[in-house]
Amino acid sequence: MDLIHSVILGLVEGITEFLPISSTGHLIIVSDWLGLPQTDSNKAFEVIIQLSAILAVVTNYKERFHTRYMALWMKVIIAFLPIATIGFLFQNQVKALFTIQVVPIMFIVGGIIFLLVERFLKNHAPTAETLDEISYRQAIWVGVAQVFALVPGTSRAGSTIIGALLAGVGRKASAEFSFLLALPVMIAAGGLDLLNNYHHFQGEKSLPLIVGFVTSYIAAWVVMKVFLVFLNRFTFNAFGIYRILFGCILLYWAY
Repeated sequence: MDLIHSVILGLVEGITEFLPISSTGHLIIVSDWLGLPQTDSNKAFEVIIQLSAILAVVTNYKERFHTRYMALWMKVIIAFLPIATIGFLFQNQVKALFTIQVVPIMFIVGGIIFLLVERFLKNHAPTAETLDEISYRQAIWVGVAQVFALVPGTSRAGSTIIGALLAGVGRKASAEFSFLLALPVMIAAGGLDLLNNYHHFQGEKSLPLIVGFVTSYIAAWVVMKVFLVFLNRFTFNAFGIYRILFGCILLYWAY
């Protein structure tokens, strides 16, 4: 992997991490288009640069890292437990799902679900419009929904946002809770891969990882802000349509 590859993958990760369109799915597809073999080091690179999402969340929500928001962080931890448990118990089975065939199907399925959920929401007002109004019950539902993100192409952001919407959380608060929930998920996934694969990025080999990490951070920081502005005026229908169209293109290309 050269520096151009690392910049491209960093941009893809940063742009897609917090949008409900699957960062992992896009990384798999773009890596394949770039002709990058799915070696252990390349797979680890894709996971480790997701740690940049942590910095993006910290810098955008630094005021939330205070003891007066302890209740909010307890809800985040509760929502994290389901995916942590399932991911740990079935990690080998989950890794086996990371194929070019699975991704387009889940893109389409996720897109259809978004359109159906938005249709359902027309007749239901949210019960939690802000982060602080999210209940423990709603946090549990978000955590259960996040388990589906273990399937490539589903999208961690997508599954958590859908879970939150169906639990009665408003669009903007759903996205923001998904941002915060990225912290424990990325620390667990990216930290473990960094620990197991650090030997692949020693010396000169560390430069592509650093470049990809910084690129991803900058892109993620910007996208988070733009995404929230978008949700003040629009619904998630655009993402549902994008997922379906992109999934169909991938199916045609793959088969």
